[in-house]
Amino acid sequence: MIHISVQQSPIDIAAEMTRAEAAGAGAVATFTGLVRADDGVGTLELEHYPGATEAALLKVAEGAIERWQLSGAIIVHRVGPMHPGERIVFVAATAAHRGAALEACAYLIDRLKTDAPFWKRETRGATASWVEARDGDHAAAVRWDKPEA
Repeated sequence: MIHISVQQSPIDIAAEMTRAEAAGAGAVATFTGLVRADDGVGTLELEHYPGATEAALLKVAEGAIERWQLSGAIIVHRVGPMHPGERIVFVAATAAHRGAALEACAYLIDRLKTDAPFWKRETRGATASWVEARDGDHAAAVRWDKPEA
């Protein structure tokens, strides 16, 4: 089971957990990302390329399912304007055992940060600026390119 959603509406964690648990696995690992108020950010706005974004997220989910033999992968990502404390992303990996679920969950969030076409704009007071990808995001994603031991 793969579920991908790019949406403006708030993420319903309870509904997504119900979806994840319905996959019938022994383990569900999740990650929820929140908008940070770094350096006075008042609004974070995400734009995306409809169709291309969902396709990129689907590819990430399919890669996780294949690599860890998951029973499910969920990626829900917000777009539009958001404020500090709001949920921006939710990922879940369901597997027979916790190790695979935990590794796959980390993979999902690491890869979507670099593989999906999202553009971020932060507003601080009256000033808005586009945000470049962080070097740490690329380093986290690249670690998954190494062959498994």
